Amino acid sequence: MELSPHLEENIRTAESLLPIGRSFDLISRQMLLGRTRAYFLGINGFCQTDLLQQIFSDLQNPLYMTDDAVRDIQAYLSARIGYVQVRLVSSWEEILRQVLSGPSVLLIDGFERAILLDVRSYPARGISEPDSEQVTRGPRDGFVETLLFNTNLIRRRIRSPKLTFSLHTLGTDSQTDVALAYMEGLADEILLQKLRDTLASLKVSSLTMGAKSLEELLVQKRWFNPLPSLHKTERPDVACSCLMEGHILILVDNTPVVLLLPSTVFQFTQSPDDYYFSPVVGSYFRLVRFGCILVSLLLLPIFLLLTAYYPAFTEKYGLLTSGPMPKGQLLFYVLAVEFLLDLFKYSAAHSSSRFSGSLSIIGGLIIGDIAIQLRWASLEVLFYAAVTLLTTLTLSSVEFGDGLRIYRIFLILTTALLGLPGFLGGLCLILLSVCTTPTFGGMSYLWPLFPFNKKALGRLLLRCPTPEAQPSSVWNREPKKPDP
Repeated sequence: MELSPHLEENIRTAESLLPIGRSFDLISRQMLLGRTRAYFLGINGFCQTDLLQQIFSDLQNPLYMTDDAVRDIQAYLSARIGYVQVRLVSSWEEILRQVLSGPSVLLIDGFERAILLDVRSYPARGISEPDSEQVTRGPRDGFVETLLFNTNLIRRRIRSPKLTFSLHTLGTDSQTDVALAYMEGLADEILLQKLRDTLASLKVSSLTMGAKSLEELLVQKRWFNPLPSLHKTERPDVACSCLMEGHILILVDNTPVVLLLPSTVFQFTQSPDDYYFSPVVGSYFRLVRFGCILVSLLLLPIFLLLTAYYPAFTEKYGLLTSGPMPKGQLLFYVLAVEFLLDLFKYSAAHSSSRFSGSLSIIGGLIIGDIAIQLRWASLEVLFYAAVTLLTTLTLSSVEFGDGLRIYRIFLILTTALLGLPGFLGGLCLILLSVCTTPTFGGMSYLWPLFPFNKKALGRLLLRCPTPEAQPSSVWNREPKKPDP
């Protein structure tokens, strides 16, 4: 719907489209620009009052005017408004989308175009280090809920003209801003175009949970795929490193999480700490992290298999100090301890930071001791479950660790019911689930293991020195040949 040249008609249209006078945060004001009538509309709290006062003071200053009426809105915009972020709009759809996003609009009588003033200022928290991706060294900043701040954090690190931010809007009701960040010439153009087409075709009313809602819209998984399909980060240094490797970033307004495309299972085993240590130390901890994945998945099911189905082996190596136990009792012990450790983990995560440490440690000691005395658990089961929990906590991706937990519980149940065939069959089904985990763009979830890429797999398993990780055009240590 286009604007009318009559101001009164535009005011009536604005009052019919917006709850002006009924919603306290919508502010409007009728003004005089010389002898020309005007109407201001904005949202209280999004507008920077000092900037608006300065702009209106200039517009209504008689010493600043060459005549007493507005005759050419483009010339008036160029000569009278010195603010940088200002432009003309002609449709009510654009006005509604912009006003509800933060900018203000100035309607002038006699013109079918309005002046849009982008003087918004969003409330934002400090760019502190994210709790889920803490490092012992390195920067202490992290993404926040304001999209512009996040793009600034990336632009501050990559000052290249190839860095591009493409803005899209999703949600018929929420009108959420979504930005695609990529390096021209490095990102996969086919994947980038497919992502643009997918965003343009999405039919959704709102992104209720921000980046998580967008992830589920981009990659539709089935119930037997608990592992995450897209890698996420809250650290600007990790996001910039992925950009320079040719990845595409998806930044969602009101969300401090950035999505990375394309994603494979090996990305969830990496940590920023690997690159703040020497290559040998970083490679060691990365290999330890790979081993922790296997321990987290297999330790409790193997313990249950040996103690329930091979009592002679258990007695020979002393896996149970209290003697053999029935399979049902062992299964109850393992599942009860698994549930209790999860309970401690989530209660500590959602409680105040002043109490979370003492709550998890003291609560674990007291309840663990009482559970053993009441014969709801055994000492050995508590030990192996605690080791499993520690190995899970070493993973930088919480969502990946939660997916492993679902696999582990499934493997415990199949092992308890069928013994060795159940253990092997459960492993095969888990491997099938991992292989069939969908990713955006059709890339294999197990790349570079399948399809096999030796060089890429080596880079993921081992932390390479910085000179080897740089492009030859940027890091060239060969001496220059003298000019002939």
